[in-house]
This record gives sequence, structure tokens and C-alpha cells, in this order.
Amino acid sequence: MPQKLINLRFGSRVNLSQYPALTDAVKAMEKRIGDRGRVLLRPSGTEPLVRVMVEGEDADLVNQYAQELAHDVNEVIG
Repeated sequence: MPQKLINLRFGSRVNLSQYPALTDAVKAMEKRIGDRGRVLLRPSGTEPLVRVMVEGEDADLVNQYAQELAHDVNEVIG
């Protein structure tokens, strides 16, 4: 399955549990992709990064969804 990984760098480590809007964004993305793929949003354990990963059957949709989720993360965390 095609996969897209986007690493977003921030000034310090990010605790994603402080941003319920991102939990909602991931759930919405999972609903869109359904059982045809998966969505992962997590902080790096070693760097001040948030990793956005989307995997699915259609490479174009995977790329689009990953870009959308990365945009949401940047909007919420800034």
C-alpha cells in the first residue's frame, strides 16, 4: 500500500493529548479512509517532531490526506 510520511518540526516536544482538535481531525480522517488504509499521528520520541503518516490503496488520496492532516497540525499547534 502507498504510504506518505510527513515530519513536522516544532521548537520543543509536543504533547498531542493537549490538542483535542487533533484527535478529532485524526478520527475524521480515519472515517474518510475507512478500512482501505490507516492514519497515524504521533510525536517523535527523540526529536521535537510530530509525525503524520497515512497509508492506503490510492497514492493520490494518501498524499492528499497526509497534506490535509499536516496542515491541521500546523494550524492547531502553530
